[in-house]
Amino acid sequence: MNIALIGHGRTGKEIERIAIQRKIAVKQVFTSKNNKNGKGITGTSLKGIDVCIDFSAPESVLANIRAVAACRKNLVVGTTGWQKSLGEVKKLVTSGNIGFLYAPNFSVGMNVFASVLSSALRSFNKFDEYDVAIHEIHHRDKTDSPSGTALMLSAIVLEEFKKKKTILSEMAHQAVQPGQLHVTSSRLGNVAGTHKILFDSAADSIELIHTAKNQSGFALGAVIAAEWLNGKKGFYTMKDLLASL
Repeated sequence: MNIALIGHGRTGKEIERIAIQRKIAVKQVFTSKNNKNGKGITGTSLKGIDVCIDFSAPESVLANIRAVAACRKNLVVGTTGWQKSLGEVKKLVTSGNIGFLYAPNFSVGMNVFASVLSSALRSFNKFDEYDVAIHEIHHRDKTDSPSGTALMLSAIVLEEFKKKKTILSEMAHQAVQPGQLHVTSSRLGNVAGTHKILFDSAADSIELIHTAKNQSGFALGAVIAAEWLNGKKGFYTMKDLLASL
């Protein structure tokens, strides 16, 4: 299988290392220097490519998706911060007849963590005494806040914990309302990613914590996703991949 990398930061470099280990050929690497506004992604530059993997930046990912779809190549996206354009992206996937897999976090551990969270929420939802909040920490260079992973976990809370109706992702300048899920963020040093789900009652407190040690978990999951997506058509998430295993 031949892949192209879009974005060559810390995660992109780790994806390249893992891909080579798994006998996958990295035939093309796009960076901000050779792919401004998606202009470097063409039928010629993607010749012989089976799947593209995008870990670029929120401000450039949509242009990259449009360019890859126009070339009718399958695409794995780990870049976050574009979810408001989800409708447009699904149309691009359909019109381009491509395979597309998106996840705000490709770590296998995080996706299992999300499943554990769903189960815990269903149990806590039965008891009015408990409240829930989310706090996430990432490295200081991360541009979106809350992170895509925090928003993914927030969506799970809103689905399973019926008392929460909306997300408050800013500093609370007044009392947090019972129906608001408070999601807070910190940016610090070189933290790969820490996500805490906090449950609290008058009697006790419980925390579910996922801590990424480095970029390797994200990179491995993205490479596995590319292997799985090769030859497929349609819009997928990590749930689809894990359900098929």
